[in-house]
Amino acid sequence: MAILVTGGAGYIGSHTVIELVKKGYEVVIVDDYSNAKPEVLNRLKELTGKDVPFHEVNICHKEALREVFEQHDLDAVIHFAGYKAVGESVAQPLKYYSNNLNGTIVLMELMNEYNVKKIVFSSSATVYGMTNEAPFTEDMPLSTTNPYGTTKMFIEQFIQDQYVADNAWSAALLRYFNPIGAHESGRIGEDPNDIPNNLMPYITQVAVGKREKLSVFGSDYETHDGTGVRDYIHVLDLAKGHIKALEKVLASTGVEAYNLGTGKGYSVLDVVHAFETANNVEIPYELNDRRPGDIATSYADVSKAKNALGWEATYSVEDMCRDSWNWQKSNPNGYDD
Repeated sequence: MAILVTGGAGYIGSHTVIELVKKGYEVVIVDDYSNAKPEVLNRLKELTGKDVPFHEVNICHKEALREVFEQHDLDAVIHFAGYKAVGESVAQPLKYYSNNLNGTIVLMELMNEYNVKKIVFSSSATVYGMTNEAPFTEDMPLSTTNPYGTTKMFIEQFIQDQYVADNAWSAALLRYFNPIGAHESGRIGEDPNDIPNNLMPYITQVAVGKREKLSVFGSDYETHDGTGVRDYIHVLDLAKGHIKALEKVLASTGVEAYNLGTGKGYSVLDVVHAFETANNVEIPYELNDRRPGDIATSYADVSKAKNALGWEATYSVEDMCRDSWNWQKSNPNGYDD
């Protein structure tokens, strides 16, 4: 049984590949290295003991992607591939719409053509927008505040509409909250290309001396310490959630959305202090103005994933901080080391 993992050399994709191999699945990776490094494949081989088939392909390129479908007998797709920086999406919306939407359309067209109608999609809690109140449940109305989030919402709709057109399709729409952490080996982790958009790699780059201090955006929110509250989830918990979703998709038809989070909210400063305590490292920070489009509080209601998938997060915020630091101090320059 072969599973195509688009964006499988990326942060969440690479951790999910390890879990898939561990569970005995045959895996095929497609990635164009737009937000990943070739060294990831060496680390995956080291950690899994397997040479996972890899194709350097941008999924917008239909004939190149067709070759992958021709060469492998695929049963399902886990779809991570897509640009993911919120700020960049605001500055370059057409780049995001062109890549994320067109790439998914090409992928789904080929899935239809080759009768591969099972998909686990990497969505996001950004689809809950600005007006819903936490904890977020899967049946809340969707809206977005940036083009990145809009591409996630549109792709969810693409998949819903495809199922209406063809009831043989089966899909899990996984709405991630805030993934952090790294593989416990310290061999794979998050390695952003530029200034990190996410909190934890920013913290670890300060800790390792690459950046002088952490910028905290917003200190006047209606939260216990004024900083934004988010639901941080260990990337390994997230990867295991994909396995559970895949099992469900392979055994059924229909489209369901699932929140993947811990169900707990931690403020930015909570995470900073947890990191300092877990690793005995001081993190200097400065308080800045809010970023447009950021909400005060975001955390998940995770009961649906627990009841329907038999999945729940097991790692603590201290575990997340410890594994993030283990990755960064072992790889100060990421995969370039």
